[in-house]
Amino acid sequence: MTIRPGWTWGRRLDQSVRPNRLADDAALAAAVVAGKEGPLAVAAGDLHRAVGAPSSSHSAHVVDVDLLEVTLDGDRRFYAVAHVVARRGWWRGRLVAVCNVDYVGEWNVAPRAHPNDGRADVLDVAPDMGLRARWQARRRLAQGTHVPHPHIAGRSVRQATFEFDREMRVWVDGVDVGRARRIDVSVRPDAFELHV
Repeated sequence: MTIRPGWTWGRRLDQSVRPNRLADDAALAAAVVAGKEGPLAVAAGDLHRAVGAPSSSHSAHVVDVDLLEVTLDGDRRFYAVAHVVARRGWWRGRLVAVCNVDYVGEWNVAPRAHPNDGRADVLDVAPDMGLRARWQARRRLAQGTHVPHPHIAGRSVRQATFEFDREMRVWVDGVDVGRARRIDVSVRPDAFELHV
């Protein structure tokens, strides 16, 4: 069940389970979409970090996790457990991040994101944000203190569409999936169980 404020996330298992540990966010998303049987866990990546970076090969807890369904230009479909990022570069132009978790690599891009709240956190950097302001925001990303900022719009969504005047390079769970002028993202709440 999708988490609510004040609720406990997940449940304790009666006995330790040895789950199928996938290498990273992208491998986990692929396994979920393929309907892989058995308990699933993730060994690395941003969702792994969001659930406390468990190091054991056995799990004692299970949590529900949302899935992001991503469609590029109306016909190419992908799935993400962590995030979708669209940009041409870091230092100029528009940048969009749709996050199911707080971190993108070492950066705390969406400090309020939760992988089971039924929503995705969106950060949309305005194309007219200057180089100095970008440098300052970049320095604050590790701590998640880059927001609020007048050139960074943030919102929480169940679904969203982004259209760009030129093609943007798109990364889904850290994997470069090509370029697109339109991105549609929708959240599938409680899409799968993750063992931690």
